[in-house]
Amino acid sequence: MTIFCSHCHRPLQAEMSCLPRRGKQAPGASKPFRSTKSASKARRDQINVELQALRSLLPISAREKERLSYLHTMALVCLRLRGAQLFPPGTCGTAVPHASLALPHQDSASLCAPPADSAPPAGPALGAELLSLLPGFLLVLSANGKLVYISENVAQVLGLSVVELLAQGDTVFDILDGRAHEDARKKLLLAHEEPGREVTFVSEMRTSKAFRLQHGGNRAMAVRGRFTALRWPASPSTAAFLALCTPVARLPADDDAGSQDDLFQSMHILDMTFTDVTESVTYHLGYRREELIGQSWYSLLHPEDADLAAAQHRAVALGAGAGTAVLRVLRRDRTWAWLCVSARRDGGGRAITCTSHCLR
Repeated sequence: MTIFCSHCHRPLQAEMSCLPRRGKQAPGASKPFRSTKSASKARRDQINVELQALRSLLPISAREKERLSYLHTMALVCLRLRGAQLFPPGTCGTAVPHASLALPHQDSASLCAPPADSAPPAGPALGAELLSLLPGFLLVLSANGKLVYISENVAQVLGLSVVELLAQGDTVFDILDGRAHEDARKKLLLAHEEPGREVTFVSEMRTSKAFRLQHGGNRAMAVRGRFTALRWPASPSTAAFLALCTPVARLPADDDAGSQDDLFQSMHILDMTFTDVTESVTYHLGYRREELIGQSWYSLLHPEDADLAAAQHRAVALGAGAGTAVLRVLRRDRTWAWLCVSARRDGGGRAITCTSHCLR
């Protein structure tokens, strides 16, 4: 009787197999690695040493370093590394208002020191003075939305330091309100596809607990910026989104009627043609009531916000309930007003009523 191996199907003698017997190890096979307590402790100690070395290289005060957790340390290190990739030391990128991170195998003094032929640095006092003149804080993003730089005056605007913001996450979407994620992605994609084109979106940003208690919620910010090639040849790895984030009035909550001084109401037929509007529109937009009746709502919208307004219009017209959107509307003096517009079906479904809160 011929016996065949169940694995290779070759004829074998009785009680034989091409595989090694259980309990015996094939020649050249390595033993499985088993971690021990001492090995685990050694790895943890090595990680702690590496994190402490990275923390010592961060360009912040010794007091701030002592307060950094390992999570905050890694968040700051990653932020500095992304900044060093976009603004390499020794290039024109050194003009970015934050110091580059010196890697362990490099001389930190050589990276942080100014070029020999440059003027002496003005020092941190000048940077703080310039930042104090801005109406908001500066934000730099990579092509995929990662945070690259946040100016130090963010604490005056949001009540959170750069380190505390980074604890929320390492992308811009981690510090934005979830309702604005889709609009922010669309605007960033549009700006990335057309470098140099300026885009703007409004969203609430995370703030400190003290700020929320004082102001009743997070802070609405207008993010205005564009993608710029920092070095040539231009590529996604050398492009950054440079933006100025400025505060606007707090976005009204769904159950918050808000102050009557900050809003006006308008009535429209289903194609969004004005049929009536409250007299307070003159204060906010500069138009007289008679000028708007018979005009289309879309004739006042910023071109970049037309798609968002159309989506809101479509949802309300199809009976999806009230819809809210943040839009830019043209004032009579040819400037743009930021409005938080809530729309709903009225009049037995034959009309649309809009309540517009002025954010600026």
